Amino acid sequence: MGLKHPPVPTPETPAMSDRREFLKTSAAAATISAATLTAATTTSQPASAAPAGSNERMRIGFIGPGGRGFGAHVKSLCKHHQAGRKIDLVAVAEVFETQRDTVADYIEKATKTKPAKYVDYRDMIEKENLDAVCIGTPDHWHHRQTIDALEAGLNVYCEKPMTKTVQEAFDVEDKWRASGKVMQVGVQSTSLPVWDEVNALLREGKLGKVLGFQTEYFRNSDVGQWRYYKLTPDMTPKTIDWKRWLGTEHDLAEDVPFDREVYKQWRRFWPFGSGMFTDLFVHRTTSMLKATGLRVPGRVVGAGGVYLEYDGRDVPDVATVVADFNEGVQGLITATMCNEESRVNQLIRGHYGTFAFGNGESFDGFDFIPERGPVTHVRQEAERITTNPIDNTTMAHFANWLDACEAGDPSLCNNQPDLGAAAMSVVNLGAQSYRQGKVFFVDEDHKISDQDPGWAAKWEERSAKGGPVAHIPGWNAGEYGSKQRDPDYMQYGGPWLNGKDPSEG
Repeated sequence: MGLKHPPVPTPETPAMSDRREFLKTSAAAATISAATLTAATTTSQPASAAPAGSNERMRIGFIGPGGRGFGAHVKSLCKHHQAGRKIDLVAVAEVFETQRDTVADYIEKATKTKPAKYVDYRDMIEKENLDAVCIGTPDHWHHRQTIDALEAGLNVYCEKPMTKTVQEAFDVEDKWRASGKVMQVGVQSTSLPVWDEVNALLREGKLGKVLGFQTEYFRNSDVGQWRYYKLTPDMTPKTIDWKRWLGTEHDLAEDVPFDREVYKQWRRFWPFGSGMFTDLFVHRTTSMLKATGLRVPGRVVGAGGVYLEYDGRDVPDVATVVADFNEGVQGLITATMCNEESRVNQLIRGHYGTFAFGNGESFDGFDFIPERGPVTHVRQEAERITTNPIDNTTMAHFANWLDACEAGDPSLCNNQPDLGAAAMSVVNLGAQSYRQGKVFFVDEDHKISDQDPGWAAKWEERSAKGGPVAHIPGWNAGEYGSKQRDPDYMQYGGPWLNGKDPSEG
């Protein structure tokens, strides 16, 4: 798909006539180097932080408050301010002049305080005596801005996905653990109580051995996903600091010609996001990881393609990720952006039963579906397990973050960076698998490779030895739902060595 108005070649602008070529070239720099991608993560909990800053009231600045950053971050915290939380929204750093003024005006009307306005977030951090920042920029900026904020001693709320790449995610997790600061990743559904309730039931053995989860995020649109973000005439190189948005100073993206589509609909293009993998799959994946207690997978493969939305995008409109965990659990995340009314239900399956959640994130309960008695040898009835619904998960998620900041306790956050990194390792490796046609493996040191370490062989060896069964973290149900009986006739099985019937001893 050619540019409608190809740029005139200049010494700073290579002569390319296709947006896709710009984006493919830039995307190549972000592709995983599977042989060298490592992270020296730890399993220790982060040190407790001191209560937010030295200010009596928590001073918050906003970095890149665009669609989600304005609609969720700014507006939610304005409501919390109006409700009496001891927070002040003191500054806005935004590269788009119109958006910067709109957000600042909104804060002033809502809080009766005029925030300072910046183009460069680093100036805001340096000058505003902040206690915390909210990051709402495109994905390719999350890592650098989060690291800068943590190194400045600030608490952080970062919109999902936590980073652009898996290596960056592990890096943020390390920095967070060392900092002792509070950090929340913006998957608001993790503030639903249902996931902690489910985790307790799973660890107690309600489903027996946990075998897998499946989840989804289906959508449909007559204009194509992410093209519903409107392009406006006031988006120009005069009103938008384009090179700063690209991040060319930090080699975050190549210096390409200004393009309203790329600026506003960046989720369609690999250099800046990963389409449904990181915009949508990360929501449901994070919830499933929180519910099961699972974190980084051992094996990931992704599939899909662009089968309908031929609008110049890079990212697929149909995609599936399969993640296998060392705990003997498989995760399936699947969707299309071109069909919404026949969704795959969200489920967690075990040997003795299933939890069925339906779709979305509005839950007043979930269903327990038992397996047949002849299999389980225990009497279990189907039941509806109730939970407390939350009307506004975004408000709840910010309240949780503010509580943690006020207490100076990183562990209080519902979506800490270790969970954020785990979700990224699932969805982003799925995206890279789709793009590169490879299967990725992650070892216990979080080193990632496309060389099979013998994934299937290790399970076959375990079968040959008769176990043991692997379980989710925190499993405390012993062997319940984790054993199979040996029928009497199995005594006649086994190899005949030297012509001798094994059943004869």
